[in-house]
Amino acid sequence: MHNYCIIPADITKDTLNNNLKSEASYDSKEYDMEKNKNDVEKEKHRNEECGCGHCHDEHDHGKHGDEHGHSHSHGCPCCSHGDDDEEEESKYIVPRLIAGAVIFVAAFVMSKIGTVPTWAVLATSIVAYAIVGCDIVWKAAKNIIHGEVFDECFLMSISSLGAFALGEYVEAVAVMLLYQFGEWLSDLAVDRSRDSISSLMNIRPDTAHVVKDGETVDLDPYEVKKGDILVVKAGERVPVDGIVHEGVSTLDLSSLTGESVPATVKAGDSILSGSVNRDGVIYIEASATAENSTAEKIMDLVENAAENKAKSESFITKFARKYTPAVVIIAVLVAVIPPLFFRQPWSEWLIRGLVTLVISCPCALVISVPLTFFGGLGKASRSGILIKGSNYLEALAKVDTAVFDKTGTLTRGKFTLTDITAENGDKDALLELAAAAEVMSNHPIAISVTEAYNKKGKFIDKNHVTEVKEIPGRGIKATYNGTVISAGNYEMIKEECGKVNEVKNSGGTNLYIAADGVYLGHLTVTDTLKPDSKAGIERLRKLGVTRSIMLTGDRKEAAEKISAELGLDGFSAGLLPDGKLKEFNEIKKKSNGTTVFVGDGINDSPVLASADVGIAMGGVGSDAAIEASDIVLMTDEVSKLADGIEIARRTRRIVIENIVFSLVVNVAFMVLGAMGYADMWVAVLGDVGVMMLAVLNALRIMK
Repeated sequence: MHNYCIIPADITKDTLNNNLKSEASYDSKEYDMEKNKNDVEKEKHRNEECGCGHCHDEHDHGKHGDEHGHSHSHGCPCCSHGDDDEEEESKYIVPRLIAGAVIFVAAFVMSKIGTVPTWAVLATSIVAYAIVGCDIVWKAAKNIIHGEVFDECFLMSISSLGAFALGEYVEAVAVMLLYQFGEWLSDLAVDRSRDSISSLMNIRPDTAHVVKDGETVDLDPYEVKKGDILVVKAGERVPVDGIVHEGVSTLDLSSLTGESVPATVKAGDSILSGSVNRDGVIYIEASATAENSTAEKIMDLVENAAENKAKSESFITKFARKYTPAVVIIAVLVAVIPPLFFRQPWSEWLIRGLVTLVISCPCALVISVPLTFFGGLGKASRSGILIKGSNYLEALAKVDTAVFDKTGTLTRGKFTLTDITAENGDKDALLELAAAAEVMSNHPIAISVTEAYNKKGKFIDKNHVTEVKEIPGRGIKATYNGTVISAGNYEMIKEECGKVNEVKNSGGTNLYIAADGVYLGHLTVTDTLKPDSKAGIERLRKLGVTRSIMLTGDRKEAAEKISAELGLDGFSAGLLPDGKLKEFNEIKKKSNGTTVFVGDGINDSPVLASADVGIAMGGVGSDAAIEASDIVLMTDEVSKLADGIEIARRTRRIVIENIVFSLVVNVAFMVLGAMGYADMWVAVLGDVGVMMLAVLNALRIMK
């Protein structure tokens, strides 16, 4: 039945958690959209600062043309690329590596020639070291001043300078050279993953062709106003959300939904910004500004996803804060205890301590884990699954119970009017009153009623419809030419009229109509399953999702039929928003893992807020769906949930692989270094090798 609920467009998941739950007992109270819209502010997120010195991505999102720039930071803590000066330095990293390598080779050759004086080898080594390592030492010094002592810059600086002090000049240069080379390779890998995301970001055109006074004027998309008429030529992207005013064409929606099959559009059809016009010229009327269009929302959603860190990422952040000082202490003990208490040679054990420092660098962990989650988010985005953070991606990997809304989620949400029963026999008059009540609503049932009325060649003058009030979970009221019309479920109309002829086993959903408190009759509309719903539920079961349950405000008969067709594990019907929330919380208590809720993102907002992961279906272009949910499935397909779970599980598996691999290898090499079986060369090669293998493993998620 009608599960009406209007949620402000700027409401967020966390806001809903704090506010909507306390207001979930709607009890037929009217939801004042404007009041709530003014009362609720978007929650602002802040990046969590990594204790080991690794910087987070810093995005500078411009609003015009090519100004949608990105200032990225990636790599290791000490080399927190992201500042303008450091970005300028990165331009010269390859020439520096080449020059440093050439001079290093010269120093190495000189060290093997017995006739070359030591001072010459030292001088050559210092030159090579200054070229490849001066920035690392400088950043280590700055970090120490700012209280960040135990980072990788410190480890690299103290180990290489220690090697110089012990007379191992060539080895000191090798430490810094190989480290910088590894950093350069890891940055390339990170850039590759970012490029895959950037391809998704290239969905906003630079120019909009606006028709003004009979002439076409090229404007910045952000200068387009609602109601403007735009021309979109073949091969161009749609700059703003709009409605086709004139023309017929096919649109490529792959960058928005992941679907490769083009969609045909004609006059009256809604189209989304970011889609590509493949064929003819079409004229569209802007239905939203560029700031509020789908393309902008998607870009903001994907780019801000990194703000919500997964537990694995948070673990690495906390781990690095304790790990780095711990290994420094271990290295000091390795260097000091044997000479002090066992009369071992200082030079040998100092080298072993330095080797331990080099080997212990947690670079592989702090780079590969966030990179893996970033890649998983990108993979999901390209598949038409928009995830608001790696924490939701990780939670999705552990789904045990999936709970679904019915209308628009498991079913098409495209109702067809199949029967009209008027108490006085005047079906046309009853249909007119129903259409008048529903003409201002976007609910699927409302749309089916107004479309049925329009097919008769008749149209409701919206100027004659006033005082429209939607009642969550029950129906709608409106005044039409002075007559107060109520359209809703049986309970709502019975409360108003006292006596109502309840219809059972109609094979569809019944919409009861009353005027000025008098029951007039009912309309029956029917809905059908989405083509992929049954296959999607079966895939979830194969993936180990133990329970698939449906919660709906519709009648028990309609819900039972859908549940049987899909083979669901259970259902509850006739639920108001507060009842649906209560039922969902009971289901969640019995879950052994993550409990997700999949709904339309409007009337199901309280449940979306309560779920471990709230997933919006049918949310393309819907502010409520995008803002209230954690994940948006762009194609309205149940099977996309299974795709998301598979991507999440693969991401999590790669993360675990990298954590275990990095820790095992690091510990093994540290033991070998402390025992004297690994020298400085082995330490550097081991550190760089582990880092690169972990990064390459992380990149597998992008395929």
